[in-house]
Amino acid sequence: MSTEIEVRPAVVFDDVRALVGPKRDDASVCWCLSYRIPSKINNAMRGQERGRFVAELLEQGPLGVLAYRDDVPVGWAAVAPRADTTFARNRKIPRVDDLPVWSVWCIRVRPGHRGQGISHALIQGAVAFARDNGAPALEAYPLDNGDAKVDQTMAYAGLRANFEAAGFRWAADTTSVLSGHPRVLLRHDLAQP
Repeated sequence: MSTEIEVRPAVVFDDVRALVGPKRDDASVCWCLSYRIPSKINNAMRGQERGRFVAELLEQGPLGVLAYRDDVPVGWAAVAPRADTTFARNRKIPRVDDLPVWSVWCIRVRPGHRGQGISHALIQGAVAFARDNGAPALEAYPLDNGDAKVDQTMAYAGLRANFEAAGFRWAADTTSVLSGHPRVLLRHDLAQP
């Protein structure tokens, strides 16, 4: 297996499904829709309806980025304009200013590929994707876990240290907490490399 990781826009349905879809067709798993669409719509969809909805979204364009190793999808990052997500109205994660920022809110690496730098590549890929699409800045809302262990299920928000290593800087505290860890608002100015 190659150690090279390539990050590309998430446009292939089967590859997106491999990272955020269910193992069983009738399962009502996230599909990374929780922050992308209003809660009422998200909570109403069940089973295969969720996958069909994602397929329709993909027809409009990428939903983020995927990391590949040897053409196999091994990682996912959800990236979109904040105004197009539920973060636009989220009371726990504040708006810093009126800049039309983008958000990266989910980092997922397939089991068997963790601890190999894929999340770092995904964050860099999210930065490049947002920049290429004209975003002036990219926000993240990771866990501020310090040295504490984080449950893998709740680590989807990413870890503060990983985002800071990619050039993100503190912009605000939040009142959001996941798995006992506070989340912070970090921002990467995309006018800067």
